[in-house]
Amino acid sequence: MFKAQQQSKTNFLSNNLAVQIQQLNYSFGIGDLSKQVLFDISLELPKGQIVILTGPSGSGKTTLLTLVGGLRQLQNGSLRILDQELMGLGDRDLVNVRRNIGFIFQAHNLFESLTASQNVEMAVELTGEFSSKRDQAMAMLSALGLADRVNYKPQSLSGGQKQRVAIARALVNHPKLILADEPTAALDKKSGRDVVNYLHILSRRENSTVLMITHDNRILDVADRIINLVDGRLESERI
Repeated sequence: MFKAQQQSKTNFLSNNLAVQIQQLNYSFGIGDLSKQVLFDISLELPKGQIVILTGPSGSGKTTLLTLVGGLRQLQNGSLRILDQELMGLGDRDLVNVRRNIGFIFQAHNLFESLTASQNVEMAVELTGEFSSKRDQAMAMLSALGLADRVNYKPQSLSGGQKQRVAIARALVNHPKLILADEPTAALDKKSGRDVVNYLHILSRRENSTVLMITHDNRILDVADRIINLVDGRLESERI
């Protein structure tokens, strides 16, 4: 009976974690040129939390984010994303994991030949939803203050507007895990606040987890937790 209760408790905890990392290490290069950049990272992110990752440049934040996103092959340790172990997965399986993740990077990477709406619609198509893709794209762009720019191509948008289109593309499928690398870096104060407020709403309404790298002190108040990474090691945490 005790073992069954313990197993039930373990399963409950696992099911309530979006990200579970245990003793993760990572190095660039091989042999004498190998340089370790992440050291013994262990971290759990419950569903529905907004977690901000801070630390100086070169501390390994982006490397950790890309590992969590399945954009790099793991070398050792354990990393579970939405109850899927990533260690040992091949490229095709990692692609399937990434379908459940929304990525927001500093570079917007929009298709210049497509309108704002069409850029967002492409993400909807990945889910097989074709009949409602326009409506979904319009709704997300409107939520981010771009209702009057849906038919504009990137060359006719400001830098901040392009970033918001990229954010709409990342969020349109309502992913359960959102990974954001400096999402407000190219935005003014109001636009940046609008973006993080929407992330907060999405997190609470849909139980989505957000892991965000930022140096923007204006948005730290939205976080449930702030974790500091220094020289590849988790140094401190504020709640």
